[in-house]
Amino acid sequence: MGEAIIFIGLLIFAAHLFAMIFSKKKIPDVLLLLLIGIIIGPVLGLVYPDFLGKAGTIFTSIVLIVILFDGGLDISIHDLKLSWKPTITLTISSVIGSIILVTSICMLIGLTFINSLIVGIILSGTSSAVVIPLTQNLKLGKSTKTALVLESAITDIICFVLALAFMEASKEGSGVNIGSVAGGVFSSFVMATIIGFASGIVWSSLLQKIRTFKNSMFLTPAYLFIVYGIAETLGFSGAIAALAVGITISNMEYFHFKFLERYQKNRELKLTDGEKDFLGELVFVLKTFFFVYIGISIPFDNTIALFAGLSFTVVLLIMRIFIAKFFSPKQSNGFDKSIISLMIPKGLAAAVLASIPEQMGLAQGDMIKNVVYATVLFSILLCSILIFIIERYPKANIFMRFFFHPKRKTKTNASINEISSSEILEIENKDEELF
Repeated sequence: MGEAIIFIGLLIFAAHLFAMIFSKKKIPDVLLLLLIGIIIGPVLGLVYPDFLGKAGTIFTSIVLIVILFDGGLDISIHDLKLSWKPTITLTISSVIGSIILVTSICMLIGLTFINSLIVGIILSGTSSAVVIPLTQNLKLGKSTKTALVLESAITDIICFVLALAFMEASKEGSGVNIGSVAGGVFSSFVMATIIGFASGIVWSSLLQKIRTFKNSMFLTPAYLFIVYGIAETLGFSGAIAALAVGITISNMEYFHFKFLERYQKNRELKLTDGEKDFLGELVFVLKTFFFVYIGISIPFDNTIALFAGLSFTVVLLIMRIFIAKFFSPKQSNGFDKSIISLMIPKGLAAAVLASIPEQMGLAQGDMIKNVVYATVLFSILLCSILIFIIERYPKANIFMRFFFHPKRKTKTNASINEISSSEILEIENKDEELF
């Protein structure tokens, strides 16, 4: 026990050191934490994935809740108006392309069609726990950052609903009702958003009163856990509900209701800087243990699964480059598109779903788990390393320099509306010099 407590203390110190390295040297702290997990788990065998038991599932859910809520606090209604259309096109194109490619490769390595489809669906999303921390440390446009955060949350719903539907169909040997599955995705998204919105309005209206309680700083996360649990119990997405609570609280100036006036008038309806700082510390600690836990869970004793995971990662990256080129938000510049093209990391949702087929007793369930875990490892590694390279060494960004290089228009063909104010000023200055 003493050694375990010492390790936890050292890990938190190491996480702060890694965060400092990330800010100064641009070496991702996510990657370093993942490597620590791999060393103490698969390499040295000091810790095993099941050491937390059922608490592991609860822990990963708490990480997802808090990180999504924190990500929602950075999204404004204005950003949503600009980003919802490109977010939908980016999400749908990425999900469909991933499912087709991964399913095809899985069939080549010997998985049945239904199991291949399950793997394709599980690996079709991006990880909120990886995407949100990475985007917060990169200089991205508002629309790009919003699109990436929303995509990671939406794909979690799609992955869970579609994967579970096909798993049940495989277990029962029956077909899948496409209409029922599509309805489940839509209702889960809409109802979870409504629950999150209503919960955010209520909590924001009560915040002033809540702050008068002693030791009230942790009450907001506690309330968030309750909202998540209610949404999940009702059969909707707790993740989307948590995200909606964060977005609602950060945009309370847009929401005015007559029956809540006496609770909202002349009151601070948003989180204070102190509350945000506390939440940031909580996210930091949870993120630290989450990525170490993921590293511990990676299987290295199955070479076929490792090769498949590496193949999936490379194929998904190539596909994502084309998706970033054609489906990125219009406001995204070359660097933004480069980051979008690299955002293929798999994480919490994939890891949780991967363990279910084996628990259900499905044929090839163990193989599904190992393949997905290997892909989680390689996708996070590749994403972190490439982002480090293009952030630290801009000249190495071949994506931006060649693939995402904007087509230049001559001034004679450009309309007056397409010329920026700085360009107009430059032209006027040249005219003054001439005369």
